[in-house]
Amino acid sequence: MDNINDKFSYVYSSSLDTRIQIKIGTLEGVRQRPEYDKLLLDPMIKFSGLYGGAGGGRGDLAASLQIWGGGRPLALPVHTAYKHFSVRWNWNQWVTLPISYSDLPRDAQLAITIYDCAGPGRQIAVGGTTISLFGKHGVFRQGMLDLRVWPNVEADGSVPTTTQGKARDTEKEQMQRFAKLAKKHRNGQMPRVDWLDRLAFREIEVINEREKRESNYLYLTVEFPEVTMDGLPYSIVYYEKDGDEVVQHRAQPDVVTIPDYEILAENLVEAKHHKLARSLRSGGNTREVKPTSSVRDALNTILGYPPTTALTTEEQDLIWKFRYYLSTQKKALTKFVKCVNWKVAGEERQALEMLASWSPPDPEDALELLGPAFTHPAVRRYAIARLNQANDDDLMLYLLQLVQALKYENFESIKAANLKIVRESEKIERMDKSEHSNNSMSTSSESETNQSLSSQESPMDLASFLITRACQNSTLANYLYWYLAIECEDQPDPAITVKQDTRVREMYVTVMKMFSMALTQGNVIWQKRKAFLARQKLFIDQLVALVKVVARESGNRKRKTDRLKALLSEQDQNFKINFSNFEPIPFPLDPEISIKGIIPDKASLFKSALMPSKLTFLTTNNTEYIAIFKYGDDLRQDQLILQTIALMDKLLRRENLDLKLTPYRVLATSTRHGFLQFIESTTVAEVLASEGSILSFFRKHHPSETGPYGIAPEVMDTYVRSCAGYCIITYVLGVGDRHLDNLLLTTSGKLFHIDFGYILGRDPKPLPPPMKLSKEMVEAMGGVGSEHYHEFRKQCYTAFLHLRRHANLILNLFSLMVDASVPDIALEPDKAVKKVQDKLRLDLSDEEAVHYVQNLLDLSVTAVMAALVEQLHKFAQYWRK
Repeated sequence: MDNINDKFSYVYSSSLDTRIQIKIGTLEGVRQRPEYDKLLLDPMIKFSGLYGGAGGGRGDLAASLQIWGGGRPLALPVHTAYKHFSVRWNWNQWVTLPISYSDLPRDAQLAITIYDCAGPGRQIAVGGTTISLFGKHGVFRQGMLDLRVWPNVEADGSVPTTTQGKARDTEKEQMQRFAKLAKKHRNGQMPRVDWLDRLAFREIEVINEREKRESNYLYLTVEFPEVTMDGLPYSIVYYEKDGDEVVQHRAQPDVVTIPDYEILAENLVEAKHHKLARSLRSGGNTREVKPTSSVRDALNTILGYPPTTALTTEEQDLIWKFRYYLSTQKKALTKFVKCVNWKVAGEERQALEMLASWSPPDPEDALELLGPAFTHPAVRRYAIARLNQANDDDLMLYLLQLVQALKYENFESIKAANLKIVRESEKIERMDKSEHSNNSMSTSSESETNQSLSSQESPMDLASFLITRACQNSTLANYLYWYLAIECEDQPDPAITVKQDTRVREMYVTVMKMFSMALTQGNVIWQKRKAFLARQKLFIDQLVALVKVVARESGNRKRKTDRLKALLSEQDQNFKINFSNFEPIPFPLDPEISIKGIIPDKASLFKSALMPSKLTFLTTNNTEYIAIFKYGDDLRQDQLILQTIALMDKLLRRENLDLKLTPYRVLATSTRHGFLQFIESTTVAEVLASEGSILSFFRKHHPSETGPYGIAPEVMDTYVRSCAGYCIITYVLGVGDRHLDNLLLTTSGKLFHIDFGYILGRDPKPLPPPMKLSKEMVEAMGGVGSEHYHEFRKQCYTAFLHLRRHANLILNLFSLMVDASVPDIALEPDKAVKKVQDKLRLDLSDEEAVHYVQNLLDLSVTAVMAALVEQLHKFAQYWRK
């Protein structure tokens, strides 16, 4: 034996950052053919090359290698490259695994699975085998090994493994014994005799081949790399740095968690106090109790709270104690309802009695009782009864929010009401069929129908109330239909960030069916309303189809416009209506106007990414009505803001304050399209670019020798008032992204805002001013020292104070929109109402509020960042053009 073999050269595994390489050699053995029942279950097996194809070749197998440790994979599997086999499965490929020697744990195993193609997109495991990378003495394996492949299973990398590649000591085969002897011979641990070694190795090969043929297993030959340095062989020994250090581990942690069975349970002390406070004051003398001056001041403070303020226990007890005194004040009802524990039967009974005798609140105050905090059916029915006193114009202002309030109704009661209507409808149909020949009887049937529907005017749920009022008014029917339609719409589009709850959508579908059946069962006028709603739906669907065709047209905007005009003017077989001349229908955007066609020559497309269509409709009065149809955009947020502006305009007009606002109409007919009313106007940016100043623009259209700055006085008055109105309203609503391209001017002096993509304080620009009041807008009033600017400030103060007085209505409407699919509200629904409330500064007195607005105006006029951003926006617009 040579002296060199007496030395053991090694290297630590932790010192090797080299990737592991394994050579996949030959797969030997015969695979048994599948049983007939397996062939029947999966006929594709008989075409597998594993069992011999039509040409008698071999299947194109692939080997997958993966390192496991601690019973879980340590890296992703790696496959052998594709190779076509004709006679035998011989890869003869080195495979590099995505793990280094230094990353291997002591129990690392190599799991090899052989796969065959089993059809399109399928692969089947031929067999698997597992071998540990380190031997029992911690030395990395080297040289060639024949591994047993367990048939029809994937390799198992767990410990202990079920696919052991080496035979266990209890079932050692001659192959394993000869492999160990060959290893000793290779390591120089036995004497070498050349002629005897050749004979022995030849005989070993014969025995190995015989055992492989007689075995039921396949055998895979793999080769582990041999490590040499300067011609000397080295072994890789497992070693972990600092692996022998003793680490203290606490078997039982110091912190022990135990269940608290009283968490979130009722506080017994508070519950007892509540009972005592309510029971001791339920006697007859309670009716006569009058508050002292200090208590009266406390009650007035509580009544002045905004709807979002939660009452403390002491405040609730105070309201309950003086409930009879407060019952003459209609504003106090909502506060009283909040302090009632509706789960206590006696308290509930007294509260319902008080509800019947309380001074009726205004319909606008009753909106709060339809919010999610009030679930008692009697309270909601009372609120609906109060709303029933509102006229149709006022109801129209709240309709959008009332449709959203349906989400807080009892869904089961809505289903029950729908079922009742269905049964009545079936009953009427049977009566009509049996008495069809008798005109007088059919007339009585119609009167019965109207009587059955009018009977719903007794205390009813919100859905029935909305349907009853909508059936009696064409405008309400129009908007109710489209508000419901957008909620019934399925929203598979991934671009829609706010998704609708399935149960809520089903509820809206039920309400829509109830509305349709109510119109069907009604008189001739009601049935005509149903007919025009159906024709509106057809018109919108066909218009959407037309806009899609135009959008698919290749070319520039002019070519698309020509295509739009051609489609509008021609009777295309692909469309069910003639757009230039169709049966008159109420226009969905403004149902008080009936349209009978679109003028093709006046149609155009705007310069923007979505290219909205500007359409001129011909009305039944032979006048023109211009509207914008926008496809590819969700208009629900704009719809909410314009509805709120229209409401504020009406509230200010009731206070004899006309701020010349322009609440143009917006209607979202889907989550992807809708209409906007077109107002003939020019952007402030265009005015400044063409005329140099706003005053020059007014002077050009309405010159006056006697008027201020050579302009008609009414034009200047309109400009000042509209500036004040929009400054205050956009501030209260937190409208962002304000620049001179979304501020528009009419020749009559009206200024108004468009594009409400950012509300409630959101703004894409840094450090936005509180109000959009640019230097050019102030100069148009004559400067900060002019009389018109002082009038502007006075109008701002007046408008802000009036809106503060109607804060409850504004906050109630926004509270009902919390769960609406409006993007900027859905971002932080719990903070949406609070943001509007903070802008109104209800904590200040009127005098303090005026000073507060003064500071806001001063900040806005002198805002440096706003002027800088405006210049950057102008520069960006220049390069876009």
